[in-house]
Amino acid sequence: MIVRISGEDQYRLDDDDAARLNELEAAVVSVVDGGRKDEFAAAFDTLLAYVRDHGVPVGDDELESSDVILPPSDLTFEEAGREFTGEGLIPD
Repeated sequence: MIVRISGEDQYRLDDDDAARLNELEAAVVSVVDGGRKDEFAAAFDTLLAYVRDHGVPVGDDELESSDVILPPSDLTFEEAGREFTGEGLIPD
């Protein structure tokens, strides 16, 4: 699975990471849907950190399409309300 963090890089994650990635994204959706602004930064940072820590950066010389594109790390809670709703960004 190839995950892009907008404004950063693409990361190659093992298919085994998909379930955990979905859990972390579901946590962000829950925070946003629940209007819990004070919890957003931590939940979103955890999602991005997981991608960075468990993914292998795709080389600049490799041309890969992204399976998932996550918003940039400076995403605000208000912007997240347009991105992380319902089923979220990551396909099941």
